[in-house]
Amino acid sequence: MTEQGRASRRNVGIFAHVDAGKTTTTEHMLYLSGRTRALGSVDAGTALTDWMEVERERGISVRAATTSCTWKGASINIVDTPGHVDFLSEVERSLRVMDGAVLIVSAVEGVQAQTEMIWNALRKLRIPTVIYVNKMDRIGTDREAVLHSIHSYLTRDAVEMQQPLGSEQQFAGSADLWTVSELERTALIEAVAERDEELLLRYVAGEDMPLAEWKEQAAVLSRQSKLFPVLYGASGKGIGIEALLDAILHYLPEPGGDRNAPLSGIVFKIERDKTMGRMAYVRLYDGAMSNRDVVRNATQNVDEKVTQIRKVEGGRSEDLGQLEAGDIAAVCGMSHVRIGDILGVADAVPEEVRLAVPLLTVQAHWPDEQQYPAVVSALQELSDEDPLLDVQWLQDERELHVKVMGPIQLEILTTVLAARYGLDVRFGQPSIIYKETPRQAGEGYVAYLMPKPCWAILRFRLEPGERGSGVKYEAFVRSEDLLPQYQNEVARRVPEALQQGLRGWEVVDLKVTLIEGQHHVWHTHPLDFAVATPMGIMNGLASVGTKLLEPVLHFRIVVPEENGGRVMNDLSMMRGSFDAPVLQGDRMLIEGRVPAATSLSYSVELNSLTKGRGTMATFFAGYEECPADVEAERVRRGVNPLDQSKYILSVRKALQG
Repeated sequence: MTEQGRASRRNVGIFAHVDAGKTTTTEHMLYLSGRTRALGSVDAGTALTDWMEVERERGISVRAATTSCTWKGASINIVDTPGHVDFLSEVERSLRVMDGAVLIVSAVEGVQAQTEMIWNALRKLRIPTVIYVNKMDRIGTDREAVLHSIHSYLTRDAVEMQQPLGSEQQFAGSADLWTVSELERTALIEAVAERDEELLLRYVAGEDMPLAEWKEQAAVLSRQSKLFPVLYGASGKGIGIEALLDAILHYLPEPGGDRNAPLSGIVFKIERDKTMGRMAYVRLYDGAMSNRDVVRNATQNVDEKVTQIRKVEGGRSEDLGQLEAGDIAAVCGMSHVRIGDILGVADAVPEEVRLAVPLLTVQAHWPDEQQYPAVVSALQELSDEDPLLDVQWLQDERELHVKVMGPIQLEILTTVLAARYGLDVRFGQPSIIYKETPRQAGEGYVAYLMPKPCWAILRFRLEPGERGSGVKYEAFVRSEDLLPQYQNEVARRVPEALQQGLRGWEVVDLKVTLIEGQHHVWHTHPLDFAVATPMGIMNGLASVGTKLLEPVLHFRIVVPEENGGRVMNDLSMMRGSFDAPVLQGDRMLIEGRVPAATSLSYSVELNSLTKGRGTMATFFAGYEECPADVEAERVRRGVNPLDQSKYILSVRKALQG
């Protein structure tokens, strides 16, 4: 492919809160560009990017869907992402492979809590973004209020590029501010100049710059994430789509990458096709790959054979034969690959931003005991496609547990298991996922010397870390006391040992330091440290004690003013904290934080209290220490390493087996 051909491409993610019109916007882009001959509809279940049966039945997106179109000679790869918070993991994975984004904001609801969260992730990755205000034709549209919410919750660098013509049912499109009037054009030029020091100096000095140069400077600033163009439209009627496609080409960057450089790409999605089998969606940043190539999976340190490279759209696919730097396609044949794996070298792959944190755990149940192997296989396959499900398979208890974001995801999971696998699986009552953290600093010690042959001595220093810091591990032991291969085994086993603390929950926000270690020249086996590490860690946790942590949500509630007092009282009863309420006409805005455990069903209660006139949007805000009167324990899987004799026997039997 020529440099010119490769440059005329955009990789764009479409992001929005649920019901903002994201899939409808994508469908109109495909139709206007000639990619589809008939206009797909979310309500009718004919949207190209909602091709799964469950998506068409429910009218919501549950998976990120890749498609493409051509506009004015440029190829645009589009990733249409789910809008519901329960499927945030799909959004998270898509963010990493985009060069630019279209963030859709509803002209009626304005910036929602999830919109703000996605925006923060876009900024962390420095992804240039066009803001598209949709549904300008709906009753209740307020341009000034929407723009105020964008400036308040997202950025002051959002700059209108259009002037809406009419509003609500009289909305007839938008006029280009570059051409509306001299007054409007001057205001836009000033807004562009204010976002670049050199441009501002030239403007203040009265330098005569052609309008075309100002337009290009606005595009340059947008591609540098210093300015964020704001456009208006009504996607349901196809109004504003042409201008949006033009803006994608003008304001969002071309993909970088060198096809002659070493291979560098990432797997961001895995699906299974009835004909092609396992397909790994790959964004290639550098290099090129072709059918029948052998590709290095750097994450798993294995080589994988590529059988076919396909462009997949709406459940249909075609063989491309090749994938080059800057492009996205589905790669078949790689049997070991997982989501997040780096192909080739990691040099060109951007960092990961975490948005999705499963807060609930549920147990699966099925009526026919003979279906147990099939249910295990199905859930493991689905966990392969969405790693955050994190299937826990307890073989001895013959139990299966999965982690989910919320009740909608659980409903979808039930539907998919029935439709795709023919399995009647039901899930128990969801319970909150708590965590543990050390109360204080201290040490853990183990001398694993019996029953022989074995020899492993370890001493750990455990220290509390900052909230949200995860687990940090270091070792300060001489190699003559503990050989490097044994130290590596300890390092590998520490995270596993922290999966279950004193109360059965994962232990987080701590630093673990190996300060003493001994092996024996004759009696030590590498697996001795696989046995000893959990015992040493649990000994340390028992000596320092642990505190219980609970997930906390940031919330934004909007209710009629007459309901405000009751809502604030409810929030206090739920152990919530909030800022002073803000009056917006006859409505009240309340923002704050509330434990997930006490507020799981509150959105339903709020809907009943306000007769459907109140809204509650939430997103995960982190883990915080529980009050002293809150206790939650989880049944431990396997033998507790604190019962060292029983634990050694159970593990050694497994090792021997």
